[in-house]
Amino acid sequence: MKFGQKSLKNFTQNPKNDILSGITVSLAMIPEVVAFAFVAQISPIVALFGAFIIGIISALFGGRPGLISGAAGAVAVIFVHMIQEGHAKGLLFDTPVENMGYFYLLAAVVLMGIIQVFAGIFKLGKFVRLIPHPVMMGFVNGLAIVIFMAQLGMFKENTKDIFGQNMRNTESKELVYNVNDNTVNDLISGTALFSINDQSVKNINTGKDVFVIADNQVYDIDTKKVVFNIQDNGFYSVKDNGVVKSTMQGNKLYIMIGLVLLTMFIIWGLPKLTKKLPAALTAILIVTLISIFGGLESINVGDFIRDGGGAGLNGFDELSSKLNLLELWSNLPFNLDTLKFIAPYAFLAASVGLIETLMTMNLVDELTDSRGNGNKECVAQGAGNMLSGLFGGTGGCGMIGQTVININAGGRGRLSGVMMAVTLLTFILFADKYIEQVPIAALVGVMFMMVIETFAWSSFRIMKKIPMSDAIVLIIVSIVTVIFDLAIAVFVGVIISALSFAWENAKRIRARKRVKEDGTKTYEIWGPLFFGSITSFNEKFDIKNDPDIVEIDFVEARISDHSAIEAIFNLVEKYQAAGKSIKLKHLSEDCKILLYKASPKFKDVIVEAIDDPRYHLAENPEKFTKSLFEYDI
Repeated sequence: MKFGQKSLKNFTQNPKNDILSGITVSLAMIPEVVAFAFVAQISPIVALFGAFIIGIISALFGGRPGLISGAAGAVAVIFVHMIQEGHAKGLLFDTPVENMGYFYLLAAVVLMGIIQVFAGIFKLGKFVRLIPHPVMMGFVNGLAIVIFMAQLGMFKENTKDIFGQNMRNTESKELVYNVNDNTVNDLISGTALFSINDQSVKNINTGKDVFVIADNQVYDIDTKKVVFNIQDNGFYSVKDNGVVKSTMQGNKLYIMIGLVLLTMFIIWGLPKLTKKLPAALTAILIVTLISIFGGLESINVGDFIRDGGGAGLNGFDELSSKLNLLELWSNLPFNLDTLKFIAPYAFLAASVGLIETLMTMNLVDELTDSRGNGNKECVAQGAGNMLSGLFGGTGGCGMIGQTVININAGGRGRLSGVMMAVTLLTFILFADKYIEQVPIAALVGVMFMMVIETFAWSSFRIMKKIPMSDAIVLIIVSIVTVIFDLAIAVFVGVIISALSFAWENAKRIRARKRVKEDGTKTYEIWGPLFFGSITSFNEKFDIKNDPDIVEIDFVEARISDHSAIEAIFNLVEKYQAAGKSIKLKHLSEDCKILLYKASPKFKDVIVEAIDDPRYHLAENPEKFTKSLFEYDI
């Protein structure tokens, strides 16, 4: 009953702000999701439908109310190569299957979801708490820069080819045909196959036009696709590197910049007049009306989708066809080869998705001064991806940009995420003609304001006030996030932070030496004893010149790992090999148990005392992990 009341409260405590912020986020979601669909070379409907499923599942069952999930670019980029390879594999089947990469994508997304669910079940989500704060700040700054750079691409437009289509940027590969005196010849036999007349290429045998030459590219006259590059007196096979883009010019550029600045001004200024209206949504509506009724020459969402080279939005017809599960999955071969092919991509996507989601969750925790449940979020993200892949959608994760927009617009409860997903589905099914009228400039303005809000400007102020190692980590994580991706940046940041911590603690090992009246030499060890400090620990002892009786007192030392145990074991053996007596004092119970297991002779070396310390070693991982994560936060 209490759980039900708590869940209901998450939906009803802030309904107006949640509903309005959800609608705002759904508008900002569309161009980004569609852009990621073009990157992954899949239909926008696949990405949008995936964003709906992942968004509503994570909103309803996730561990962080207010967090927005969808088809994110960090995940989309991972699947690009797999989809291309999948298309090629499909053509090699006994019965060739076109667009086979899409069906491999669905299987990989389902497997990705399964991995994420298991991560939540085994409570791996809690380990995000171990990510240092400099890594978090570097992640936020790097991601803000990435989002900003992505918006700059909106100021470019696609260059058109001779057919009025998007011109493709093609890279020459192997030589296919020789060209001599406007004649195209077979590479081996030298037989003349085609003749070139200006831009037209005719089949010598039939006399029909088969190719058209333009801008050093050879187009198939039927498919209107680039099939060769022409250079150095030859036809070369090609690798497609995407659409050729050029920066906007003239009035179109000035209108774009003007609408972006107007959107940003409204978002900045409206809260100073009233906070009853959501600034981002109001700005989008005002700019849209100005664009429509002012007859401005601005690119809108519909132009963006239609000009992106993808399949476009085909409304309910295409969506309903995706829900025919038997037909959808009948093309996929269920065998070990398929699993081996998709598993690496699924694991990487699952890892990147969870890292970005959990890092975003941490950011929301800080912005809202509350605490989410990482393990619950892992399970919800996994379930959302499983259902998305099962019903024909792509994979996704938490989206920091849309989440920040939601939080800044007042969205705090689960209703904001649900409203985003429902509004997105409504656009797909019924309101696509209306949403197509929204200028891209308005959405770019919203994203620019989000970047300003997201970037941790305080990092510049504190750079000289924090340890040099933390400043270096912050900068490196930001740079790696921009150049590579989030997962690599987080791993690099955590590794550098851990090594820095180990190095600093390794220097803290000390040994105070004194000789008793009876000639016994005592080493009082101070500081942590672990793998990093073993070398310094061993250097403290002078086995050759020490007296015959030696004591090592560990009362101010902390033995942290197996390397420390091994170092003590080797030290004892060296003293005994030199014919000297050695005693170990003030060891913890756990350490004594481990030493007794290592060798029975420690029973004669370790001194048992009532004042021995009672701390636990990390050597007992089950007990250590249980004590560290006893409370589910």
